[in-house]
Amino acid sequence: MFAGGPLSWVLFTLLILTMLALDQGIFHRKSHVISMKEALLWTVIWISFGLLFGAGVFYYKGNEAGMQYLAGYIIEKSLSVDNIFVFILIFSSFRVPAAYQHRVLFWGILGALLMRGIFIGLGAALIERFSWILYLFGAFLVYTGIKIFLTRDDESGDPSDNAVVRLFRKFARITPTYEKNHMFVKRDGKWWATPLMLVLVIVETSDLIFAVDSIPAIFAVTTDPFIVYTSNVFAILGLRSLYFLLAGSMDKFHYLKVGLAVVLVFVGVKMLISGVYHIPVVASLLVICGVLVASIVASLIYARRVPEEPALPDPTHIPEHHAAVLEDEEPGDEL
Repeated sequence: MFAGGPLSWVLFTLLILTMLALDQGIFHRKSHVISMKEALLWTVIWISFGLLFGAGVFYYKGNEAGMQYLAGYIIEKSLSVDNIFVFILIFSSFRVPAAYQHRVLFWGILGALLMRGIFIGLGAALIERFSWILYLFGAFLVYTGIKIFLTRDDESGDPSDNAVVRLFRKFARITPTYEKNHMFVKRDGKWWATPLMLVLVIVETSDLIFAVDSIPAIFAVTTDPFIVYTSNVFAILGLRSLYFLLAGSMDKFHYLKVGLAVVLVFVGVKMLISGVYHIPVVASLLVICGVLVASIVASLIYARRVPEEPALPDPTHIPEHHAAVLEDEEPGDEL
């Protein structure tokens, strides 16, 4: 599985599909509110899977490949945390009941895996044919990092009023209310999309944007498509559980975006100077970890010293009047 040949890709894909099938088909078959305990358990499980796979890379492909996988995993994991800010904004804006959020994130992340696979394949092909594309990636990452650093949290905009939402509403009939956890329902012989489907479209769009930002970052560490893809997959597989674990406390990580911006600028510079000086993977890993730890510690210190401000809305909270309808999830003419 770790060799990187065609069989490795097939076995890895089967492994991921099996894990996703077990997750959605058995462990999360019924829509329910994800508790902190459950979110913590699944966060530990997904991180453990990612690190165990990394240990396999170390054992079968050597220290250099193992360090590349670990560095890529940490980069993508840290950048995926930025998705959580956007998910909070989306779910709060559309008042998505907490019990239905897991299903949206499941399909959203499945779409993200497909998009990243396509982007990684295109990126690897471009780099193999045009080596100078790495410098373009590097410049893009430096620009993105500076942009994140200069962008204020309140400049994110309203996700319920953007081009994607307007386009979807123009071509699809949308029910006025949520229909349990269904994406589509049939009414009077016609199919209607539900607001949950609209939310999924927005989540997929945000995943696409994040993929454009994050895929070039890992190419600063390695150009091996197998390591790039596997580290990406394991980094985002646990994003759902991490979201439910951190959603109610993201306002406490005041300097996390600063840390992510610095990481992007660093990997961008690493790519830009690669023709003159190659920064070792171990050094890159230490810098990235050091920046992230420093931003988290600074955030915790800031949270203690500054008087509490109104917290970000907790989208995992579910009003009591929704609780009664969550037990009955048998579909009729719904999807």
